[in-house]
Amino acid sequence: MIDLPVDLDKRRGMAAQKATDLRRALADVEANLREVRECEADLENRMMTVPAASWQEAAMKARQVLNLYAASLPAEDTRHRALVAALFDDFARLSDEI
Repeated sequence: MIDLPVDLDKRRGMAAQKATDLRRALADVEANLREVRECEADLENRMMTVPAASWQEAAMKARQVLNLYAASLPAEDTRHRALVAALFDDFARLSDEI
């Protein structure tokens, strides 16, 4: 006689199934977040070790630092958020002129 595996998901109640789905989704999000953090760390290491070869590359590095800075700003700090947005606009405008 061959024992087939039992699908436990089908035997759970609705609340238990929802809780299981949430745990699985959270585990996926955490795994993706770890991967993103590793990629960001790799990018930052490369940006620190390789000097910019052009103004565009220097602006790319500045954008990364400004994004990190903007992410740390409180939501109420609209003045500094507007300054960061203005700098991004300047980068875009100046890169089109080259």
